[in-house]
Order: sequence, then C-alpha cells, then structure tokens
Amino acid sequence: MSTSFKTRLQQPRVLLAPGIYDALTALIAEQSGFEALYLSGASIAYTRLGRSDVGLTTATEVADTLARITERVAVPVIVDADTGFGNALNTMRTVRLFERAGAAMLQLEDQTFPKRCGHLDGKTVVPVAEMCGKLKAALDARTSDQTLILARTDALAVEGWEATMARAEAYLACGVDALFIEALRSPEQMDKACAQFAGRIPLLANMVEGGLTPVQGADALGERGFRIVIYPGGTARAAAFALQTYYGSLHRHQSTLPMREQMLDFDQLNAVIGTPELLALGQRYE
Repeated sequence: MSTSFKTRLQQPRVLLAPGIYDALTALIAEQSGFEALYLSGASIAYTRLGRSDVGLTTATEVADTLARITERVAVPVIVDADTGFGNALNTMRTVRLFERAGAAMLQLEDQTFPKRCGHLDGKTVVPVAEMCGKLKAALDARTSDQTLILARTDALAVEGWEATMARAEAYLACGVDALFIEALRSPEQMDKACAQFAGRIPLLANMVEGGLTPVQGADALGERGFRIVIYPGGTARAAAFALQTYYGSLHRHQSTLPMREQMLDFDQLNAVIGTPELLALGQRYE
C-alpha cells in the first residue's frame, strides 16, 4: 500500500483525499472510488469529543481511530499528527505509534503545543530549529521510508510571507516527502507557493469551507501545481448538517417517516458495511 502511495505521489495527476473520521466514513469514501483518505484531527475532535480543534485530542486517541480505519479499508490514509503531540521525543513515539496503526503519511506542523485549527486566530509557532529537529526525529523514527512525512507550516498568519517561505525551505531541506503551507489567503499566494516548491516536492492544498483559503476544485488546484488536495472537515460538516435535519424532523414529527427518502434503511446500511459477506464468512467456520 505505502509503496504504491509513494509512487502515486510522483505522478503529475492531482490526488484528491477526502476527510474521514472513523471506519464508516473511510469505508464509504473508499467505496466512492477515492485513491487516498485524510484522517482529520479536527474531525476526530468534532466527532469523538464534540469539541473544537484546539489540541484536546491525544496521540493514542488518533492512533486508535487510525487502526480501526486501516483494518477496514485498503486505500492509503494520510493522518493528521498535529505537532507530534509534544517535543522531538514525543514526535518519535507518535510516528512509531501511527506507523504501526497503518499510516501511509503523517502530517506534522510547526505550531506550539497545544495547537489549534489552522484557520482559527491566535496561532503561535515554534522556532524553525525546533521544528527541523522534530522533522528529523520523525524521519529517523519511521521503520520504513515508505511511511511518508508531510511537513506543515502555520507561520503565514504569524510571521508573514517571507518567513513562511523560509520555513518551508528549511523543512524541505530536512528531507521530508511533502509540504503543506497552511491558510494561503489568495490564488496569488497559491501560485507563488507553487512556483517556489511544486517542481521540487509534492505540495498539499487544504480546502476548508468557510476558512481562509479560497475553495477551488481539485483539477484547478492541480493545474496550479498542487499534487495533493484535501477537504478535511467537509465530511464532518456534511454529517452535522444531515444530523441537524434528521433530529429536527424526528423531534417535530415524532417519526422518521418524513425523512425516509433521505435515509438508508436497515438492509441498505447492512449492504454498505458488508453484513451479508461477514455472515457468509462466519458460516465457513461453523
């Protein structure tokens, strides 16, 4: 899986990875035909904790979620590893933990710990040398160079454009496998980032509905030079919208009948999750 993923990133064709947050969302995304998935740390906070993306989730909670996903689906999973959940030594443990759980790529960012969503105000970043130490620790900690390391910088809102580009250059020099410059504010900034980096390393574009970066389609972003495009929180936002509609209707009508055409029934959901196949497998051992 990881070898083919590394090879896939060398292709010029843009890779679209939708956000997931559990095994069910991963399974449905895989069934929809996506080549890779993105396990969103924010969406884990939203769905497991009912809380904001402000650094409340732990490494073990993410690893547990990741392991459940990679046991269920075969497509590569990019996992949000936040800041590595601490210093360089914590980062090494996180890499080993997530690699054992099946990660194809780990995303590490240069925010201080605890972090917050890249599209929220009030972010702070660690010194460049500290982040480079964490990235080198991550690269040393992985047991296979097929487990990829994605370096993310959140410095744009904190330090400005020139410092952000200098950080990205420093992270590239560490030997990481891909770069992610968070919260680019305009198409012009996107083009400048791609002009500087896209010819040397896969560059990731993050699409957040209502966030700081203008939302564009994956094809258009691929034409700009981005190699990976993620829509990390769209799944949780769509699910929350659907649940508000469902629970609101159930409370008003005291029945699910008005929502019947907007739901899967018992058999349809069992078909999605493979219940008939699972029961047939069990019969082989009776």
